[in-house]
Amino acid sequence: MAGSGAAGVDGGGPADGATGPELARAVLDAALSRRQAARTRRTPGSGADGASGSGRRLRGYSGPGPDPRDPQPLSAVLNRLVKARGWQQPAAEATVFGAWERVVGAEVAQHSRPVKLENGELTVEARSTAWATQLRLLAGSLLKQIAQEVGHNVVRKLHIHGPAAPSWQKGPRRVRGRGPRDTYG
Repeated sequence: MAGSGAAGVDGGGPADGATGPELARAVLDAALSRRQAARTRRTPGSGADGASGSGRRLRGYSGPGPDPRDPQPLSAVLNRLVKARGWQQPAAEATVFGAWERVVGAEVAQHSRPVKLENGELTVEARSTAWATQLRLLAGSLLKQIAQEVGHNVVRKLHIHGPAAPSWQKGPRRVRGRGPRDTYG
């Protein structure tokens, strides 16, 4: 019986009479030969089964060169996400509000703040009426600075006004009239 099992293993496949270690060796050899045959058929980047275009997960170590599996800077990942989702315009508009000091300069930012941005028209509130006048004179250069920092056609027009007057209206209900006067009572 042992002699017939050895002859079956040498023949290329497991013999009917193979038992124990001979059968295990025959099964292992068959599995290894199938794996090697599959590896030679499939080369990276070739055909539909290749690893490059199919979105399959790469295995093993990435090696010394650049690899898509390497850690990426957060800014690069965010830039790809913004571009993929089409968020360039909202991101540029948010930059106007979030980085106002960098966009217009420290001195102008100290005396003004952006209020709203609708349809390319930015409303800016100045700290005083004098600064509102000054910003109206600088409107052309401010538009150029904003365009350089956040991109063209994000802000096309500036509306600049002074500080809001205090409201004497308090509470949810109001009565029409002349408002507060110099005598109370």
